[in-house]
This record gives sequence, structure tokens and C-alpha cells, in this order.
Amino acid sequence: MAHSAGGMKFLIFGDVVGRPGREAVARALPILRAEHQPDSVIINIENIAHGAGISPETFAEAQRWGADVYTTGDHAWDNKTGVELLQDSRLPIIRPANYPAGVPGRGYHVYRSGAYSVAVINLQGQVFFRNHPLSPFHTLDALLERPEIKQATVKLIDFQAEATSEKRALGWHADGRVSAVWGTHTHVPTADAQILPGGCAYISDIGMNGNYVSVIGVDVVGPLRGFLTQVKHKATYETAGPLEVGALVLDINATSGRAETIALNRKILNATGT
Repeated sequence: MAHSAGGMKFLIFGDVVGRPGREAVARALPILRAEHQPDSVIINIENIAHGAGISPETFAEAQRWGADVYTTGDHAWDNKTGVELLQDSRLPIIRPANYPAGVPGRGYHVYRSGAYSVAVINLQGQVFFRNHPLSPFHTLDALLERPEIKQATVKLIDFQAEATSEKRALGWHADGRVSAVWGTHTHVPTADAQILPGGCAYISDIGMNGNYVSVIGVDVVGPLRGFLTQVKHKATYETAGPLEVGALVLDINATSGRAETIALNRKILNATGT
């Protein structure tokens, strides 16, 4: 698929949830790469290790996908074995930038893709979270003044948040200053993909990669028992059956930094193939 002059295509995956999510991405990525021929791939891996954080083993699996950046969210630190990965500046893993100084990891990654410099920023919302990071709005304002981000021709934001209102507000706050804002974390894809007046592509949530017959990736029995009894039950992740893929395709004019197209690509893979 030919790109326009100065055009860049990005393929972006929502939350990868446990083993089913890893299988979903491993199966879908070659198909989507062949279909869209992206210049760059970005994948959210905050739930990659059995739904909670990252482990060395699961990140080794993710590295085989060849993404340029791996984003996360509030579960980034859940698996203690993965904290060292966040601290390794040689790895393109980022966590939400709006945490206090001293928290393991970094909040953005700048890299080259062909002739262009790309900055990917990870932010977390404040609404409905047990922990209370700093304001994503003020953090974004400060980050956009950093020289290495300022000089990037394409600026992208993975906004990991619960509230749709907070996500949409950040999209408008960033419009005209970044190329795209996409939401992650709720695992349910939304139908509000659009390009804002200042050229920022926006969607409230890409969705997830994981078990299709589930409650946001978790086997149905545990969450249902929890809602019926008000007692928390252990989360499990089925590895058989159909898989859900949530991915976003962005076309961005790397000269102007403005998005040209945005499209959600949701696939359901059956147990034996597509």
C-alpha cells in the first residue's frame, strides 16, 4: 500500500490481556502488517503477564513482534519481575509520565522511523483510579516543551484512563499540538474515532487483545460471581476459543504533523484461524 508523500502509517494495538492476548497479537500482527504495511507499530502491554504487569518471559515474547514502542498503564508495576525492564533505558517500554520522580520507568520514547522523528507519550487519567497520579493535562503541557519531544515531527499519546469524559477532554486539550490521542485501559472499543479540527486523530478506546468470550478479557465466571456475591474472585484467562483483536490504523502527514485518517480495526479470530 503506497503512502502519500510525507505520509506515515501507524498500527497500534490496545491492551494485550494475558496469554490469550499474546496469542491474538501473534496471529493478527502478520495479517495486519501485510494489509496495511505500517511504518511503525505500537503495542500496549500493561496486562501482558496474566493480566497484571510485565514479566521478562512475556516481554521476550512481545519483542518478537518487533514493535517500536511498548506502552503500559497503572498495572505497569504489578509484576515485580518486570520492574527492572521498566528501568532499562535500552528497551522501548514506557509507563505513564504523570507519576512522581523516582517511580521506575520513563514516560515517553522518541525514535526515528525513516526520515522522521516520532515521540510517543504515555499518560494516565485521574478519575476513578485508586492511585492518584499527577494531572495528565499539566504533565502533557510540560512534556511538549522538552526539546527532544518538541523537535519530533509526529507526537502520539496513549492515554490510559477510565472516564470517557477525561479522555475526550485530553484529546481537545492536545488538539493542534499532537498528531493523535488514543485511549486504552477499559478494554472496550468505542465508535467515536475522529480527526479534531487541529489535526489530532482521536478515539476514546481501541479495545483489547484477548479472550473474546470474557468480561474485558477475564473469564466470565469470576467477574460474574463477584458481581453476584460482592466477594472478589480470582481472575483466570481462557486460552481456548475465539480471540478478540483491537487495533488502530493511523495515517499521519509527518511534514505537518496532522492526522489524515483514523480507523479502528477489530477482528475476531476463531479457534483455528481467521
